Amino acid sequence: MPKWRVAIGSDDAGYDYKEKIKADFLADERVTEVIDVGVGAGETFPYYPTSAIAVATHVAEGRADRGLLICGTGLGMAIAADKVPGVRAVTAHDSYSVERSVLSNNAQVLCMGQRVVGIELARRLAREWLSYEFDDSSPSAAKVAVITEYEDSLKGDS
Repeated sequence: MPKWRVAIGSDDAGYDYKEKIKADFLADERVTEVIDVGVGAGETFPYYPTSAIAVATHVAEGRADRGLLICGTGLGMAIAADKVPGVRAVTAHDSYSVERSVLSNNAQVLCMGQRVVGIELARRLAREWLSYEFDDSSPSAAKVAVITEYEDSLKGDS
């Protein structure tokens, strides 16, 4: 069974779900550490990308294995997190998409919208997400390698 260090973050629109899912993670034997980058109660970041970039940076730098982001829709968080080199973030609100995000795309960051799904579904999807591991020998590995190679080629352009 894999053991995960999970970075978690939200904006004020996703705070309630973040707190509930964080509690679930803290009680989950598969999670060895939960790194909460914010927001805290009554706190707001100037913009949602602040939280997304913080979580994605934890993943990219190896301080976390996975990242979970919650905002109103999950869309802006995914866009912002995907800007961090080495990170693949997705928005998923159903079991099949959560599964495929990891097994087909090796996504390390899951984004969800508090205004899009109910809390029980969000909690279930977060639990399911922890059960998947990307297989480097799968047929999808070659496809993910194309993404990684392209991203690596951009490093010389900076």
